[in-house]
Amino acid sequence: MIIPELPEYLSSLGGEDYKGFIIALFTLSAGLSRPFSGKLADKIGRIPVMMIGASVCFVVGMLYPLLSFVGGFLFLRFAHGFSTGFTPTGAAAYVADIVPYQKRGEAMGLFSLFGSMGMAAGPAIGGWLATLFSIETVFYVSAFTAIFSILILLKLKETLPNKERISWKMFQLKRHEIIEKRVLFPSGILFLCCFSFGVVLTIIPDFSTHLGIENKGLFFGVFTLSSLGIRLLAGKTSDRYGRIPVMRAASATLVGAMVLIAFAESKFALLGSGILFGCAVGMYSPTTAAWVIDLSLDKFRGRALATMYIFLEAGIGIGALVSGFLFANNPDNFRLVFLTSAGFAGLAFLFLLFVKQNRSIAVE
Repeated sequence: MIIPELPEYLSSLGGEDYKGFIIALFTLSAGLSRPFSGKLADKIGRIPVMMIGASVCFVVGMLYPLLSFVGGFLFLRFAHGFSTGFTPTGAAAYVADIVPYQKRGEAMGLFSLFGSMGMAAGPAIGGWLATLFSIETVFYVSAFTAIFSILILLKLKETLPNKERISWKMFQLKRHEIIEKRVLFPSGILFLCCFSFGVVLTIIPDFSTHLGIENKGLFFGVFTLSSLGIRLLAGKTSDRYGRIPVMRAASATLVGAMVLIAFAESKFALLGSGILFGCAVGMYSPTTAAWVIDLSLDKFRGRALATMYIFLEAGIGIGALVSGFLFANNPDNFRLVFLTSAGFAGLAFLFLLFVKQNRSIAVE
């Protein structure tokens, strides 16, 4: 809800040179918190981990209007990332717990479908609220949506057997508890794909303004809506034919989308390429999650999903930083930024070409 308005808001505070940090700081804290959220999800349960994330989302959202200076804003962006560091890890593990392995792709497609609905509605509503009222209104509304998440979580039944009581020892991570080696390859592919996502989050608001699009959340709404229908199809297809063929199609589509964005010179050209971008995201998101669950052990499912999210956040964060550096508030650099992201997606496609199909399920 707030993302499309943040670049302009930061500029109004005098921080136009720090636009790349809007997403980068958020993803940095999310990535740093993943090993802890993964371990806690495997120890104290999925629901408490989701509750932590939703609570952070509410508190930080309420603080944005109060810390309305560059340093305060950047601090809140870092703090806000802990919400994403916790909630998706617990939620994905919860979903994986309650579905049979032969329907993991379909289940993760449905799971990501609802996430995409929020991603589609949020930016569009945020842009509309900012136009009618103010950015402060957007901050408060976004904060109170987290309350509804908490109310839903209160009604859910925990799926983790043999829960442990939380203790300080759980926050002491050993080396092998940070990354789950079994899922490094699919996580690496996700990193290369999510680089483009970081670019889009950081640069599209300015690019939209450059093309004369008033609602900076419109592109986000279009690409997210376009991903909705394909998520279930991609998930079911990966259940039937395997994860790798779907990931090859996703990465190839992503290359095409970023190239088209790079050469877009009108509102319709940008939104048309956004549809293609959404299709790519709709294919690789649920498929990667199912692939990671396939390769992980049940007792380390939280850690495996946390590893996936660490690479996801790293891709988004590095994409945001690199794109902010390359763009440097110079409209002449738009094309360079988007073509660079196409190159990262192309690397993912090349790596996937040399991987044999593997549909095996992890066993002890």
